[in-house]
Amino acid sequence: MLSHNAEPGSSELRLSVELDSDEALRLLGSVSLGRIVFTQHALPAVRPVTHVLDDGNIVIRTHDGAALTSRAQQADGRGVVVAYEADAIDPDTHLGWSVVVTGYARPVTDPHEVARYQKLLRPRLHRTMDHTVVIRPDLVTGTRLTETGGAGDVVRPRPEDPPAE
Repeated sequence: MLSHNAEPGSSELRLSVELDSDEALRLLGSVSLGRIVFTQHALPAVRPVTHVLDDGNIVIRTHDGAALTSRAQQADGRGVVVAYEADAIDPDTHLGWSVVVTGYARPVTDPHEVARYQKLLRPRLHRTMDHTVVIRPDLVTGTRLTETGGAGDVVRPRPEDPPAE
């Protein structure tokens, strides 16, 4: 599905192109910062976190008092439903991409897995991050915002976008 978006007052239109799930996950894996959305006291809560993509799963580290840590530990074996969003959108041109993953987050309890993830993912906060949470994607959606090409809406990729593999 293609749709045109324009900033109010702007004459420049953008083309919104839906991404397939493989491309969306590839783009998500190309950045290290995203936002996790979960339920806290029956309301949505959003936290910025760093992540790594490992075998199609999103891995984040949390601290002992984190609301997500508590929710994931209290959930049944499947985990707790979360959404995860990451993007790379230029603030001036509004070109780039956005990916949203919905799935189940569960705590990692195996000491060998925890140690491996601690090596793969270094937290950026000056805080002890001794818990690891894995999100298994069930629904992956993504959108790329590109310039329109005029007649026929030819899409011009941005040079800073990661190449397709």
